[in-house]
Amino acid sequence: MNLHLTRIPSRWSRPLALVAVAALGFFHLSAADPVITNVRAAQREGTRLVDIDYDVRDPDSPTLQIAVEVSDNNGASYTVPAVSFTGDVGHGIRPGAGKRITWDAKADWPNQYSSKVRFRVLASDVWLPPRGMVLIPAGVFTMGDDRVAGPAHPVDVSAFAIDRTEVTAALWNEVRTWALSRGYDLTPGGSLGNDHPIHTVNWFDVVKWCNARSEKEGLVPAYYLDEAKTQVYRAGDKAPFVNWNAGYRLPTEAEWEKAGRGGAVGRLYPWADSDDISDDRLNYNNRIGRTTPAGSYAANGFGLRDMAGNVWEWCWDWHAEYPGGLVTDPRGPASGSARLFRGGSWTDSAESCRVAFRYAFTPAYRNNGIGFRTVLPPGQP
Repeated sequence: MNLHLTRIPSRWSRPLALVAVAALGFFHLSAADPVITNVRAAQREGTRLVDIDYDVRDPDSPTLQIAVEVSDNNGASYTVPAVSFTGDVGHGIRPGAGKRITWDAKADWPNQYSSKVRFRVLASDVWLPPRGMVLIPAGVFTMGDDRVAGPAHPVDVSAFAIDRTEVTAALWNEVRTWALSRGYDLTPGGSLGNDHPIHTVNWFDVVKWCNARSEKEGLVPAYYLDEAKTQVYRAGDKAPFVNWNAGYRLPTEAEWEKAGRGGAVGRLYPWADSDDISDDRLNYNNRIGRTTPAGSYAANGFGLRDMAGNVWEWCWDWHAEYPGGLVTDPRGPASGSARLFRGGSWTDSAESCRVAFRYAFTPAYRNNGIGFRTVLPPGQP
């Protein structure tokens, strides 16, 4: 079945907030900004492979970062979970004409059809998050909700990238297989399939896994056994020291809630149009009786999926009461007895799935309703 593809050119200058406007061609770019032109897309006959051709120019950058976003509603939003791209995409792409990216729609969008597919090709001479992650802009948001867990208070959070979906069993196993011969003691965890979220992993498990993912990808790890940050945390149950500007790591509770809100203000759930809950928005309250594949439900305003329900998601912080007044990049207390997790799960009530709801347990706890997603500081290679 054909996808009935259409496409638009797009341009991306440095501020993330300009992406949507620039894609429509309304923003005047300076001479130093990369410019994408002549975007065209064609589905290969008899396959679900799509070739996306484009030209890109930049007068002062030898290499660029190129990304693609996919819409299934004529460009109203670009939230199709598309990550299986090959060709002239990612880091280190030289400006020039005749560039080609190939999308494996069968891998990312199986059994889906739309006559309203559009593509947006993005170019940047500054950092873009890896495929499968979304860059959350810096700024102040209101954390907490007096109806759920208060007091509501302003929090200023620096920019960070976060996984679009919960970490899947496939990704967990890929990293774990690499790590087991390199000094890591990672649990196999549990799941209902490669595309389902990994679960039955405790806080120590996921922190060590974050380091393994970093090392596997050639990044500086975030977690260490010593304050000098010379001994990488790979084994045992420890409360590690953190290099906050390096590698994959767990989100802080504030980062998680900012991402979960998706830019909406004052809402109970991650969606912006209602405070109501329904079965088509999330997997909760044992309605299905198991996890669903990661990314099964509609994205929030930041393009993140399953921020409510499916599995709880571990955060970095020890549990503590909220501080009063404006705080910047809070990371919780230095010690405690319970680590926080957020978002609710497939077994939990509607109240537990509210975006401000807080829950915490001993970091050694494992359960088939707890998983995680990772964040990455901007600027990683």
